[in-house]
Amino acid sequence: MRKIFPGRYTSENQEEIVVFLIGMRINKIWAIHKWLPVFKAMPPMIHELYMNKQLGFLSMENFIGFKTTLMVQYWRSEDDLMNYAKGPKHLSAWRAFNKKVGNNDAVGIYHETFIVPKKQYECFYGNMPIFGLAKATGHKLIHSGNNSAKKRLHS
Repeated sequence: MRKIFPGRYTSENQEEIVVFLIGMRINKIWAIHKWLPVFKAMPPMIHELYMNKQLGFLSMENFIGFKTTLMVQYWRSEDDLMNYAKGPKHLSAWRAFNKKVGNNDAVGIYHETFIVPKKQYECFYGNMPIFGLAKATGHKLIHSGNNSAKKRLHS
């Protein structure tokens, strides 16, 4: 179990950050032969990213629902994210998806990319483990100088 930090915390926001949402949706639950390979393609890429910090990946959070998964990733820069997309592990997974699934509607995939300038984001964590942006950029205690969302946005 992850350590809980009682109290109020925030993250650093001194650098631009890229937030990348990626996931899949099972459209036909009985078509396991279509969606299971898609589901299994992500863990090796995440392992590679955590083992190679020079790639620019900072951290991630993963959410698995009944039919839809969502992974929130934090990246150091747009260039780092785009370079990884062109790299061998991702290209191999992308080719396998197109060969196995293509336009078959049994499984859907998606991603959204947000480039967030420094000092244009803020976060709050109360009685939480280190999570989200704080896990990606640094976990710090809230004090009088950053005790409101407005102050954190512009600090």
